Amino acid sequence: MAGERIYPDEVAGPFPRPPVSFEDREGRTIEVRAYDTRDRDETGDGGTDRSAEEFEALVAMYDDFDPSDRAQGIPPGRESRIRDWLDTILGEDCLNVVAWDGEGVAGHAVLVPDEDAYELAIFVYQPYQRAGIGTNLIETLLGYGQENGVEKVWLTVERWNRPAVGLYEKVGFETSNSESFELEMSLRLTE
Repeated sequence: MAGERIYPDEVAGPFPRPPVSFEDREGRTIEVRAYDTRDRDETGDGGTDRSAEEFEALVAMYDDFDPSDRAQGIPPGRESRIRDWLDTILGEDCLNVVAWDGEGVAGHAVLVPDEDAYELAIFVYQPYQRAGIGTNLIETLLGYGQENGVEKVWLTVERWNRPAVGLYEKVGFETSNSESFELEMSLRLTE
């Protein structure tokens, strides 16, 4: 299926690279940072393991995620499945960025390798929706992808989800397949 996808000829962007800080529409200072599983306390002095704390913050966000905002079975609904899913998508092959409001997670976006391209998934925690976080999260993820040599990105979105479709179009995605109840959209990040 991935070989059949159509990608625009024009390269989208440029996009900002993480970390990115901005003020959302509610006046909160949000920082979008790359999630790096190698970001551990290597000193051995008993300091905190930042990535373990960040992982738990992601679990907490997804555990409290509104079930009506789940699509295609993700994020999973039970904590044990959330942990397994995060272990998979936070692996070395995927590119992840997380939007932080202090120590709390406001959103998460990931690029998952799929043959010759990457699939994009984004989740904005309900208390942070409609505040400009999704746009910044996607743009920073795409910048992180450019920085890491990602050439092509695709996603699917339910066609009735006009806010999401508008967001994707705003950052440069084009509809590549509209034959089902979902739209498939794609963009090119590098030549």
